[in-house]
Amino acid sequence: MNSWVAELPWLYTALFAYGLATAATMWGGLRVRGGAAGAAMVRTHEPYVLVLIASGVLLLGIALAERWMRIGHGPFVNLFELLMSQLFSLGLVFTLVYWRMPVLRGSAMVVLPAMWILGTWILLLDPAASPYPPTYHNKWLWAHVGFGKVFLAFALVGTGLGGVILLRGVRRLAPLFRHMPPDNVLDHIAWRFMLLALVFDSLMLIAGGVWAQDAWGRYWAWDALETSAFLTWLLLGASIHLRVTYRMAPRVGSVLILAVFVLAFLTYFGAPFYSEAAHKGVI
Repeated sequence: MNSWVAELPWLYTALFAYGLATAATMWGGLRVRGGAAGAAMVRTHEPYVLVLIASGVLLLGIALAERWMRIGHGPFVNLFELLMSQLFSLGLVFTLVYWRMPVLRGSAMVVLPAMWILGTWILLLDPAASPYPPTYHNKWLWAHVGFGKVFLAFALVGTGLGGVILLRGVRRLAPLFRHMPPDNVLDHIAWRFMLLALVFDSLMLIAGGVWAQDAWGRYWAWDALETSAFLTWLLLGASIHLRVTYRMAPRVGSVLILAVFVLAFLTYFGAPFYSEAAHKGVI
């Protein structure tokens, strides 16, 4: 086996575990919809889902460690590495939420398929390593990346809850979530996660500015990624302000949460790779 594929078996096995977790949570939801009522009956699949998601996180951790040892730097240069590390961090945070907040477990029917967008995408990419830019040898890069991963993970949790609220508006899908709390409760919890997301998004921008000053001699340059990241921060802050100031219906708030996550997704997985910004690693 060539050295460049050393991490792939672990990655594929992790994706398989995520896939099984997705299938298990969908099966559990269909049982609810089909009338297999009773709280005990509804939740029989949840321990298996938790074990499968946690297994996927562990296997991704091994895949990242294998790649790190092979190429000698952290997994955040090219899109393949970014997707793999995001699948790990998103899975890790959601595993903790799934474990510690059982009332939210039904949102896995939204969160896990969303994560599989990344899982399918990574299967289409070349896993070859990219050169490590000199400007990436900076401790503030680690803070910038770390805060960003926590921000996106909290936003995903909020999006999962918002997705449940929106899907309940579809008559045929509403029974899938009958065992979850009312929309107003989910809305309240979702915005708490979005508030946490705003905190870590702000820390990400601050750490990124300090890194940019050390690396390129400027705090801000309004390149494509910086502009998109700032717009995401503005949209998230404005959405929280609207939620606090006005009595929005849960579905309206859910649309705002979804809009924030879509913009954040495009910022993370689009802007760095279509622009010639320094973040792309070309400088």
